[in-house]
Amino acid sequence: MYIKKRKNKSGSISIQLIKKLPNKKTKLIKTIGCARNDIELEILLKKAQEEKELLEPTLFSTLSNNKASYPFEIIDIDANRLFYNGDELVFGKLFDDMGCNTIFKDTAGIKKVEDKLFYFKALVFSRILYGGSKLYMIDYFLHFKQTKIQKDTIYRFLDTLYQEQIKNKIEECIYNNTLKKYNNQLFITFYDVTTVYFESESEDDLRRIGFSKEGKLARPQIQLGLFTTLEGYPLSYEVYEGNKYEGHTLVDILQKFQTKFKRKDKPIVVADRGMLTNDNISYLENNGYRYILAARIKNLPNEVKEQIANLTFLDDGVIHTITLKNQIRLILTYSSQRAKKDKYTRQKALEKIEQKLNKKNITKSDLKLSYYAKYLDIDDKCSLQYSINPKKVQDDAQLDGIKGFITNDDTLTPDEVISHYQNQYAVERAFRISKTDLKIRPIYHRLETRIKAHILISFVAYALYREFENKIQKANITENKKIILDAIKYITAIKSDNKLLNLNPLPLQKQILDAIYLS
Repeated sequence: MYIKKRKNKSGSISIQLIKKLPNKKTKLIKTIGCARNDIELEILLKKAQEEKELLEPTLFSTLSNNKASYPFEIIDIDANRLFYNGDELVFGKLFDDMGCNTIFKDTAGIKKVEDKLFYFKALVFSRILYGGSKLYMIDYFLHFKQTKIQKDTIYRFLDTLYQEQIKNKIEECIYNNTLKKYNNQLFITFYDVTTVYFESESEDDLRRIGFSKEGKLARPQIQLGLFTTLEGYPLSYEVYEGNKYEGHTLVDILQKFQTKFKRKDKPIVVADRGMLTNDNISYLENNGYRYILAARIKNLPNEVKEQIANLTFLDDGVIHTITLKNQIRLILTYSSQRAKKDKYTRQKALEKIEQKLNKKNITKSDLKLSYYAKYLDIDDKCSLQYSINPKKVQDDAQLDGIKGFITNDDTLTPDEVISHYQNQYAVERAFRISKTDLKIRPIYHRLETRIKAHILISFVAYALYREFENKIQKANITENKKIILDAIKYITAIKSDNKLLNLNPLPLQKQILDAIYLS
C-alpha cells in the first residue's frame, strides 16, 4: 500500500491510499482529503501515513508507537511556520493610513529605506504592545516571528534615526492625519510640559537636574513639550534641557510650529499657569495668537487681589469677570472643594512655620522663605526676627477656592473659556498614557541622538495608540485594555508558499480587525 498525490483540474491535490493488486493493477482504498495549499497537504499526508500504518502495521511502526509521547495530540507541522502578526495587521494598517511610510524616502544619509522602515515600525509597534525594553522586542521577534534582529543593529539604527528632516516628516504626516479629522480647521490647541527622568545620575547638555514633576529628586531629566487637539490627538512636540524653566518653552515651540505648518488661521492656545509670563503674553499678542492661560490668583498684583476679594462667591460655579490692562479678561470661578483644599494647605504651612519659629537661631534657609514668606513679617534692624502677620493670613484666606483664567479672546463667553481650559486634561492624559502604557520612562540611553530617537518613537506610538483607541471606542469594544492588546499579540498566521495565511480569528480578534478595516 502506498500514498498517492493526484492533481485535480482545479489545482488542488487529492491524497489517496492505493493498494497494489497481484495482476499489477491498483485499487483505491481511501481518499484522505483534498489539499488546496501546502499546509493542508502536510496535514493530509500525515493523516494518510497514520491510516496506512493502521491498515498495514510494520515492525517499525509498532516500535515507533511504543516511544514515549506527550499525553496530547501533535499535528506534524513545524511550529516555526506559525507567526504572530497582529501588530502589523492592526498598527501597520493605521501606520499606512497615517501616511508615514515615506518618512525615510529621499532623506539625506538614509540607505536601505525598507530596512529602516521595518526597524522603525518594529520599535513603534513594540512600544504599544509590549512596552519598555527594546531588548525584549528583539527576543519577541526571534521567538514569535522567526526574525533575528541584532542588538547592535537596533542601536546603530537609533544613532541615525533622529534627524530634524525625519522628525519634521513624521510630525507632518501625523499633523496632516489629525487635521483631516477637523476638516482642516484647527480651532484650539493644548500645550503642556512634563519631565522624563533617567536612571543614570550623570548630567550633560540635555540631561540636567531640575524641578521634577515626577518627584525624582537629584535625577537627570529632560523636558517634553507637547501640543494636542481637544480630543488628545498629537500635533507637535519638542525636547528641552531638564533644568529649563518650563515657561520659556512656549515661544520656542510655537515658533517651530508656525514655521513647519505655516497656518494662517492661528488656533487658540490653552496652557497651564506655568506659561503665564509677561514674555509669553507679549509674544502671543504680537503674533496674533488667542490664548487661555490659567492664572496664579494669589500671585497677582495687590490691587487686582483686592478687587477679587471684594467679589461675592456664594455658590460653586459662580463666575465673575475683571478687565485688566490691554482689555485682557480675567475670568474667575469658585469651588467650595477647592476652598477646603486651599484652607488645609495654608493650615499645614502655618503649623510648619510655628514649629520653626519655636526654634532658636532661625535662618532664612531654615524657613524656606520662597514658600512661607507671604505669611511673615521680617525685622532685620538688629538681628533677624520673624513673626506671622495675621493680616497676610486673612488676605490669603479671602482668595480660597477661586481659580482664574486669563484670555485675550473677546469672542468667547466666560463659560466657554472655562470649558476650553478644563479640556486641558487631553494633553495631561497624553502624558499619562505615554508614561504608563507606553513606558516612555525611565530612559536608559546616554547619547543625545538615542534619547531623541526614543522620544520620537514614543511620539509616533502615542499617535497610533490614540487613533487605535478612537476606532475601538467607535466599535463599542468595551473589554479591558490589556485583554484587547493581548488579543492583538496572538493573532496568528501560518507561512505557506512564502505567504502568510491568517488563521480564523477569535471573536474578540475579529471585532478588533473589523474596527480597524471596516470603520
